Amino acid sequence: MSNRRFRPDAVRGARGQRGAALPWVFFGFVAVAAFFFSTEHRAHLMGALPFILLLLCPLLHVFHGGHGGHGRQRHGSAEPGSAEPTTKDRP
Repeated sequence: MSNRRFRPDAVRGARGQRGAALPWVFFGFVAVAAFFFSTEHRAHLMGALPFILLLLCPLLHVFHGGHGGHGRQRHGSAEPGSAEPTTKDRP
C-alpha cells in the first residue's frame, strides 16, 4: 500500500473540468450535424414547402380560433360606432 493520502476533491476537480466541456462538445456536434443535414436535404425541403404550408392552414385555423370571430356578436349589444341602439337605449 501506498503512503499517499487519497484526495477525492482532486479527482472531482478533473472530472468537473471535463464535464464542463461536454455541453459545448454536444452543441458543437449538433451544429455541424444541422449544417450538413440542411445542405444535403435542402432540395427535398424546398420541394415539400408548398405542401407543408397547405397542411399548416387547417391547423392554424383550428388552433387560432376560426375566422376571427365574425358572427359571434351578442344579441342586444352593438359594436362601437354603429347606429343601432342597444338594449339600454330602447324605451
